[in-house]
Amino acid sequence: MSHMDNSRRKLIVENAAFFIFRLLSGVIVTVLFIILAFIIIKGIKVVNWDFLTTYPTDGMKAGGIYPAIVGTFCLMAGSAVFAFPLGIMSGIYMHEYASNGRLIKFIRMMTNNLSGIPSIVFGLFGMSLFVNYLGFGDSIIAGSLTLGLLALPLVIRTTEEALKAIPDSYREGSLALGATKLQTIRKVILPMAMPNIITGLILALGRVSGETAPILFTCAAYYLPQLPDSIFDQCMALPYHLYVLATSGTDMERQIPIAYGTALVLIVIVFIINIMANAMRNYFQNKLKTN
Repeated sequence: MSHMDNSRRKLIVENAAFFIFRLLSGVIVTVLFIILAFIIIKGIKVVNWDFLTTYPTDGMKAGGIYPAIVGTFCLMAGSAVFAFPLGIMSGIYMHEYASNGRLIKFIRMMTNNLSGIPSIVFGLFGMSLFVNYLGFGDSIIAGSLTLGLLALPLVIRTTEEALKAIPDSYREGSLALGATKLQTIRKVILPMAMPNIITGLILALGRVSGETAPILFTCAAYYLPQLPDSIFDQCMALPYHLYVLATSGTDMERQIPIAYGTALVLIVIVFIINIMANAMRNYFQNKLKTN
């Protein structure tokens, strides 16, 4: 009788725990949909082809956000070019080559700490190093390098975790067949880890695309109704453009709808990037299954 009571009690506790988890998940999803619905309802009124392809006019009280869209893509591409190769190679070295000594443990601890540093600190560091010391000035390259530093810890950690998920038996089997360590990593380990590595790259791009503080100090222009000519020019960017529209200006009634439209465009861009990255992830997974 006591055994049956204990089993029933465990079942009740388990069902209660699962109910709480489902409730919390439902609350999170509901809040997410409420936020998205609010932005869509407010922003869809101003989003049209002219809004996406024209320059801002009348002190950003009218016109479109085309320079901000182009600037955002430039910063995302620049940060990816810097952070992705360096982060992936660092993750490979830390897991596949370096011994698990005090130095590597210290590097991992510092990498985790860097992931938690507020983005405004990266912005101040980027301004000191890239803008002032290296003489890049307020420019796309300074903003891209700063955002790349911001994304680098996340890329390193996700790459390392993706490599940890690959069983050692695959490495041992490849080495036993006569492959070198480099060949094993290139032909066996990286293809298997690539879907999870791409997940980390998605997260890094998502964080970079919405950051305001780093570009505030390094490249973002308040009002620049033209496209940059080189990587050493300033640019507009959607996050900073949204911040300016929502906090500054003399005609907030005209600016706030544009701010909602800008927010909606930024969300759609992140959504499209996630779809493309998930398609790449599925491609590599299917390629592994066929091989």
